[in-house]
Amino acid sequence: MATGKSGASIGALSRRALLIAAGLWPATAAAQKQQKPAPRPSQPSLSAARSIMAGAPLSVLLSNAPQGARLAIARPDDPADRAIVVVELKNTVPNLPTPGVVGTYELRLTVEKDGAAVILLRQPLATTEPSATLAAPERISRGQGLPVRGIGPNGEQDRVMLVKPDAPADADGPRFFPAENVEAMLEAPDQPGVYELRYVLHAPLAEHRILARRPVRIE
Repeated sequence: MATGKSGASIGALSRRALLIAAGLWPATAAAQKQQKPAPRPSQPSLSAARSIMAGAPLSVLLSNAPQGARLAIARPDDPADRAIVVVELKNTVPNLPTPGVVGTYELRLTVEKDGAAVILLRQPLATTEPSATLAAPERISRGQGLPVRGIGPNGEQDRVMLVKPDAPADADGPRFFPAENVEAMLEAPDQPGVYELRYVLHAPLAEHRILARRPVRIE
């Protein structure tokens, strides 16, 4: 029995001697002592412009958003359960409508826990004064097509319309949506007279706000 134990000890010492001689013993011993840390779960992140024209769509780059998370735009002092805009996440690069009023806001990534909203991430957002431009012929014959170009914040609900000059801001008439195409052909009214081409902003906090006007005479 003593011979067997002695032989085992000699074998272990010989193996250690070989490792030391090869320069592997310190690395082997350190590897045995070190334990691999448990992998950390991926943390969510978001990236977006910090300044944008009021009413323009805000593109947000998201990663590792948890299930059921939402994007929101709120005032900085609003509680987690209050927001001006809330969007359900459908892809990793969602677009949010921004408030149509100049101001300081906060972009938030939120999730519901135990029936209450919790803010996971936040980023400041400032909106600047919105503006728009219109291009169209000054005169056109009745019943003809009126080529129009309209560029502004280009929010999803913004519209370019042809109405009477005294028509209210929410009046209806020939229109197109610049978010879909900034150029379109509008049908001129049958009744001659002076009309008004308008770019109408339709955004959170600013519905039916006229950003640009251009007179058009129908002959």
